[in-house]
Amino acid sequence: MSTPVRAVIAEDSLLVREGIARVLDAGGIEVVAECGDLPELLSAVDALSPDVVVTDVRMPPGHSDEGIQAATLLRDTHPGVGVVVLSQYAEPAYASALLAEGSARRAYLLKESVSQPGQLVQAVKVVAAGGSVIDPAVVEALVRDRRKHLPSPLEELTVPERAVLDEIALGKSNAGIARALRLSERTVEKHINTLFAKLGLAEERDVNRRVMAVLLKLRGQT
Repeated sequence: MSTPVRAVIAEDSLLVREGIARVLDAGGIEVVAECGDLPELLSAVDALSPDVVVTDVRMPPGHSDEGIQAATLLRDTHPGVGVVVLSQYAEPAYASALLAEGSARRAYLLKESVSQPGQLVQAVKVVAAGGSVIDPAVVEALVRDRRKHLPSPLEELTVPERAVLDEIALGKSNAGIARALRLSERTVEKHINTLFAKLGLAEERDVNRRVMAVLLKLRGQT
């Protein structure tokens, strides 16, 4: 008979804590301690050396990111202990901090997973075995956050090139842009060719690069 996974629960709400304990117990997970704050959790891990910690992301004493703090500390002090963080929200910052030093033995689940006993129990077992589980909703939030912070090619444009692009967006011809900016048409043409290259708009048949450049400009403003 295999040895059951041993878990410590950290959650300041008694009702939620007891609910998690019942779910884990029904799934064959041995709950060896229930804690209400970060210091109590760290003491329990020191004393009991569990396989996994199931912790709320926020709890006393600060109600900020104690679950993430615990995961960070335990990676150094108890690297063999897995951590399953439960959160009410799919918050990219928490998930990124949890996974900053690697995803092994780490899981980030939304609290609604507690209402799906099989998912929580499975996550605990996967983490205990050295794996990782990230809630799909959290993955989507991380992807959106990454896209939001990706550098825009518009940032590579110089001030004169941005001015030319603004005029292109108004539908002006090269001659019209030259008049508006008091430049020679040759200079305008050079700026346009350079900004096209920076925006990755290669010259291809059936592709209106002026239109595409304006679309990129508009997307960069959203």
